[in-house]
Amino acid sequence: MFSRVKGVADNFLDMAFWTGVRNKIEGHLRQYNFSEIETPVLEYVSLFERGLGFETDVVSKQMFVIESKGKKDEQICLRPEATAGTMRAFLEQQASLSTPCKVFSYGSMFRYERPQKGRLRQFHQMNLEVIGAQSIMHDALLIKMLHTLFLEKFAIENFVLKINFLGHVADRQQYSQALQEFLQAKIAQLCQTCQTRLTTNVLRILDCKSESCQHAVQDGPTLQDYFADETKAEWQLLCDTLHELSVTFVHDVRLVRGLDYYNKTVFEFVSDALGAQSAFCAGGRYDGLAEQLGSKQSVPALGCAIGMERLMLILQEQREQLSLPEDSLVCIIPFSQEQNKLGLLLADHLQSHGKTVDVLVDEQKIKNKMKKAHNMGSSFVLLLGETEQANNTVTVKNMTTGEEQVVSQAEIHKVV
Repeated sequence: MFSRVKGVADNFLDMAFWTGVRNKIEGHLRQYNFSEIETPVLEYVSLFERGLGFETDVVSKQMFVIESKGKKDEQICLRPEATAGTMRAFLEQQASLSTPCKVFSYGSMFRYERPQKGRLRQFHQMNLEVIGAQSIMHDALLIKMLHTLFLEKFAIENFVLKINFLGHVADRQQYSQALQEFLQAKIAQLCQTCQTRLTTNVLRILDCKSESCQHAVQDGPTLQDYFADETKAEWQLLCDTLHELSVTFVHDVRLVRGLDYYNKTVFEFVSDALGAQSAFCAGGRYDGLAEQLGSKQSVPALGCAIGMERLMLILQEQREQLSLPEDSLVCIIPFSQEQNKLGLLLADHLQSHGKTVDVLVDEQKIKNKMKKAHNMGSSFVLLLGETEQANNTVTVKNMTTGEEQVVSQAEIHKVV
């Protein structure tokens, strides 16, 4: 007997809730004129090496690379994230696309990590991208849309929105030099990984979760100290706009996110209900990604990913209060084998009218069938005995109120 691979999950019992949450998110996104797309699970390794950065943990430690029997220079992998693949698809088809291109996608991502609560090796994300978005107002709109989704549509109360502004390339270059000089004197306090980052990508040290590294940077310079006037004005405009839109947030000067393609706005929605893996939605602006992937022109863009497993962990605590769209199940219970065929005909009639129906045709006591219908979450149970068969009727039981009524079989679709 086989067990599942470590770090992946089966979901047999809760897909209705999962699908309801996903459908609610998709409906919200369509209200903001986002269109659904789909990109491949398989991509070239080089796409992420160039897009995410060689020094990122995702590229250096976490990718599932597939050994090819063909050319060695055609290494492929299971996608660890969706933004690079979405930008790659946009660049290949941009001649037929208008901007800003507002799209979302849903699917599995794969990272080789130590499994723990909120962190799996195969996990699911809802990814949102706005490609060709020049104005900082797009950042405000995306953040407001997400804030409304979590606060109003899902009524999540225990979350915090963290935002930082990484500025332009010139701002970060000056800051990186200052931070490097500051940390050089504290190199002994840095973890082994961050000692390497000190010369390869010093900003990644801000993202390290090691307590010693966090303590080392605590009194160091901040990026805002090196903003040019243009950068300051853009950051202030974003803050003012979010305040006017009633979006509450915390300015986290240490937030940089873990991928190299981010610039300007970065943000995270975090919840203390998730433990160490507290972020359930995160993203930002990535104006330079297109050029990193070989485009001759820059393509301003921003996006984010919602971690579905982490969101579900939060929503499980309040699922009874959520108003999620669900199919109403009608369960047909024939009393004996003589009524089984009639039960199937009645199910076919209801299904032709768009109803969700199941027929309990196995030999069981009626009491046990009723219990099974209840456990299945049936809204209505249709009882078919000898009397109903002879009179062309059906006894309908409302499983919520317990009320029963006798209805003509031809009119049953109007009642359930």
